[in-house]
Amino acid sequence: MRRNCPKIKIISSLVVFMALFGLAAPVIGQTLPKVSIQVGESDDASDLTTTLKILVGLTVLSLAPSIIIMVTSFVRIVVIFSFLRHAMGTHQMPPNQLMVGLALILTFFLMAPAIEQVNTNSIQPYLAGDINQKQAYESGIQPIREFMLHQVREKDLELFVNLSKIETPQSPEDIPTYVLIPGFIISELRIAFQIGFTLFIPFLIIDMVVASVLMSMGMLMLPPIMVSLPFKILLFVLVDGWYLIIKSVISSFG
Repeated sequence: MRRNCPKIKIISSLVVFMALFGLAAPVIGQTLPKVSIQVGESDDASDLTTTLKILVGLTVLSLAPSIIIMVTSFVRIVVIFSFLRHAMGTHQMPPNQLMVGLALILTFFLMAPAIEQVNTNSIQPYLAGDINQKQAYESGIQPIREFMLHQVREKDLELFVNLSKIETPQSPEDIPTYVLIPGFIISELRIAFQIGFTLFIPFLIIDMVVASVLMSMGMLMLPPIMVSLPFKILLFVLVDGWYLIIKSVISSFG
C-alpha cells in the first residue's frame, strides 16, 4: 500500500491540474483586462491633482468603518455588551463576532431614520447629478449631527469647545463637526459605563454569596466562580436578561 501512495499522489495531482486547466480553457482565448500602475513624468499638472484625489479617497475609504461607528450608537452598545460578558464571567461566550454583529444590527435599527434621511437628501440627489459633492456632504451630515447633538452631554461638548479655542457657538449649527464628534464619543462612553456598573451589581451579589457559603463550608480550594457561574446564567435566563438589556439600551437613546 505504501508503494502505491506516490502513484496515487501523482494521479491526483494530474486530475487537479486537468480540472483547473479545463476551467481556465474558456478564458484563455478571451481578452482579459490589463491593470497597471506607472510612475513617470507628466506635462499636465492635472495628473498630479487626480493622483492626490485617488490617494485621499483610498485613505478615507480605509478609515470609513472606524469613522462611521464613532458617530453612531455602536460605541455605547458594544461597550455595554462587553461589560455584560465580564459581569457574568463567561469570558468568550457569546463570541466577539456575535456580540459585534448584534451591536451592528441594533445600530442599523437605531440609525435607520438618519440613514433614510441621508439617502433621500444626499446620496440619491448626488447620484442623479442634482447636487455637487460639497452640497451632498452638507446635507448628508445633518441627520448624523442631529443624532449626536441629541445624545451629547453639554459639559462634554463645552470641554472640546474650550480645548479647540474657537469662539463660543451661538447655536448648535455653529458647532464644528470635528468638535462635536469627540464630545459625543466621551458622552457615549460615560453612559455605557453607568449601565455597565448597574449590570455588575446583581452578578457581584451572587459571587459574594457563593464565596461566603464556600468559606463557611470550608471549601477553600474550590474557585467560587465555578460555582457562581451556573447561578448567574440561571438568573439571567429567568429574568429574560436579553430582553431587558436590549430594551434598556434602545430606551437609553430616547
